[in-house]
This record gives sequence, structure tokens and C-alpha cells, in this order.
Amino acid sequence: MNQRRARVATAILAAAAFVAILPSTASAQCGSASWYALTSKTASGERMNPAAMTAAHRSLPFGSKIIVTNQRNGKSVVVRINDRGPFIKGRVIDLSKAAAAKLGFIRAGHTPICMAAAG
Repeated sequence: MNQRRARVATAILAAAAFVAILPSTASAQCGSASWYALTSKTASGERMNPAAMTAAHRSLPFGSKIIVTNQRNGKSVVVRINDRGPFIKGRVIDLSKAAAAKLGFIRAGHTPICMAAAG
């Protein structure tokens, strides 16, 4: 349990260190994330691929690379913004199914996260 807390604390500190790097359009660096696995076209015009490391964000530019860290277990993944959303109050990002699997929250459906710009 102490290792888990240490990983989460490290992830939060790392996210805080990158806050200044995020574009000003990213109003929230931490919040709730969910996942989706559609195969329709995304807002960027490409086909949604549930196996790709992609995400939907309301305002970040398409192509932005973001590090998303699951606050519950400390796991992180880099995703590329290629869609708009989420459209659920309180959620800050929608991740592809593959990204959610790497973060370990497929069964839960949503999880608290922090995000930072990938260098």
C-alpha cells in the first residue's frame, strides 16, 4: 500500500511540474477520465481506433500529446488528442479503450487522472 501511495504521489508531482507547459486552453489538469471504443470518424476527420493511444479533449489542439496518469494506481500513458469531448459533466478527457486498459480502469469505466503535456 505504501508503494502505491508513493507512485501516486510521484505521478501527481510530475503532473504538477508540467502544468506550466500545457497550452492555456487546457483549463483543468486533473479530473475524471472515461473511455470509449467507437469506430466512427473523430472530430479531426480520422477514423476512431480503439486500439490506438488517442483521446478526446474539449479544447486542446488536435495532435497534442498528453501524459495521462491514473491517480488510483500511478500508471501513466501518452495519448494523442484526435477528437472532441467528453460531453459528461466533470470529465476532462475521454481515452481510447487501449489507453484505458494501460491505465487499468476498463472495468471501472472512469477514474481520477492528472494530465500534463508530453515533452
